[in-house]
Amino acid sequence: MSAPTPEPAEPTAPAAAPVMPTETEPSDSARASLEALRSEIAKAVVGQDPAVTGLVVALLCRGHVLLEGVPGVAKTLLVRALAASLELDTKRVQFTPDLMPSDVTGSLVYDARTAEFSFQPGPVFTNLLIADEINRTPPKTQSSLLEAMEERQVTVDGTPRPLPEPFLVAATQNPVEYEGTYPLPEAQLDRFLLKLTVPLPSRQDEIDVLTRHADGFNPRDLKAAGIKPVAGPADLEAAREAVAKTTVSPEIAGYVVDICRATRDSPSLALGVSPRGATALLSTARAWAWLTGRDYVIPDDVKALALPTLRHRIQLRPEAEMEGVTPDSVIASVLAHVPVPR
Repeated sequence: MSAPTPEPAEPTAPAAAPVMPTETEPSDSARASLEALRSEIAKAVVGQDPAVTGLVVALLCRGHVLLEGVPGVAKTLLVRALAASLELDTKRVQFTPDLMPSDVTGSLVYDARTAEFSFQPGPVFTNLLIADEINRTPPKTQSSLLEAMEERQVTVDGTPRPLPEPFLVAATQNPVEYEGTYPLPEAQLDRFLLKLTVPLPSRQDEIDVLTRHADGFNPRDLKAAGIKPVAGPADLEAAREAVAKTTVSPEIAGYVVDICRATRDSPSLALGVSPRGATALLSTARAWAWLTGRDYVIPDDVKALALPTLRHRIQLRPEAEMEGVTPDSVIASVLAHVPVPR
């Protein structure tokens, strides 16, 4: 196999874009509000702009995010800061081997006063659910999130109960420690719109983190850190409507399909990207195009979101893993060889 192609960078925060004359005022206001999220979250989290942008893209696409990084890189704090900046409700569930599905979704509780059963909602009934270390709980409990993620409802005792809107699952997992973990099945991985890697900070960013803590920063008190709502559900809804109007040419749709089909023919992969993955890539590319100030998608938008959208939807062959091939390097190679439409 040829040497891996250099991996494309994750999407970073787009620069402030000029107002597009074809867009309505609510759309412009929504974009400005979402751009302000980065500076607001930066009051609590240092140097994780790509992850912040990925979470915003997921919210625009009504998708879910898998955050992967070693312990202590502020994955949970990042989601909490996002919720505080958007004035959304958030709840955290620590996934453990003894966690039951009802601990996530809720259950029927007998009320002795009325002699009836009443439904007690679980933590999944929120806007941003932090599923901490999701791979530490058995498949039975992991699967309790499938209906919530796909149908945005929870069925208990045959009664479907809708979840709040917006709703996003931000699941975290540790890529280093595998003892006592239950790898997520492909069916559940495919439910996540994006898989974002949260890297260790640079030296200067780490110095900034230590300086903030020395000055009294408390990650458990975001109000004291100065984080305040800079956007809300109305801005998010206006942004989603604008993203839905972003133009996709037949050439761009064909480019997305060609990328996904190329993964199915890769000799390094046992499993390529499904049509659902192609739909996800087109969706994230549209959101990225709108965030960068355009009402149409270009090939660079597809390339910018290809890694986080596709890396968890492919499966390496064992022999490729032994040779040091990674999902990112396979996707980078595909992007380098699939013809780009003009």
